[in-house]
Amino acid sequence: MHDLLEWLNPETIIKQGGLYLVAFVIFAETGLFVGFFLPGDSLLFVTGLLVGNGLIETPIYLVVIILIAMAILGNMTGFAFGKWMGKSLYQRKDGLLFKKKYLTMTENYYGRHGIKTIFIGRFIPIIRTFAPILAGVIKMDAKRFFLFSVIGAIAWIATFTLIGYFLCKVPGVQENLKWIVIGLIAVTLIPVVTTFFKERKLMKEQKEKTE
Repeated sequence: MHDLLEWLNPETIIKQGGLYLVAFVIFAETGLFVGFFLPGDSLLFVTGLLVGNGLIETPIYLVVIILIAMAILGNMTGFAFGKWMGKSLYQRKDGLLFKKKYLTMTENYYGRHGIKTIFIGRFIPIIRTFAPILAGVIKMDAKRFFLFSVIGAIAWIATFTLIGYFLCKVPGVQENLKWIVIGLIAVTLIPVVTTFFKERKLMKEQKEKTE
């Protein structure tokens, strides 16, 4: 368990695989249901920070472009997977890397926010993983999906990566990176928890109305 948590540490991911592994993680978290537990937000922040202090030598503009491309590719892969699986995905049994409740939570969220979920969901862990898959399941118009996917990818990647990049020179940031990452993870989990309980409450109310 400790080894798994260590591998989910953004610093470990970057240290072991560099920009290539960062790119793969962003791809996996934005469209493969096996990637819902990956630390996308904090990973982007740390990546920007390490580019800023020179530990990653790739120019920041190129890093941002590469990661945006991987985020879009991940979404398109998730969309294609959802379209291929269709409604049968709801009959899939829960496993270590798939939780049907997350798909249902995303469906309810999508029911209220519509196509905006593809954009808004970029900033919410779990939602950003399952939103493109659900879009494929319901056969959303591919052109509209791609448009919102691109806009969302640019906003998400640029926001977290550039914040890290520009904060790298702030005194105390490098020395307290561990605590900053923990705090960032905690903050990004807040919308996940609130969304989960809100969706569960709405599902309970809908069930009571039908009984």
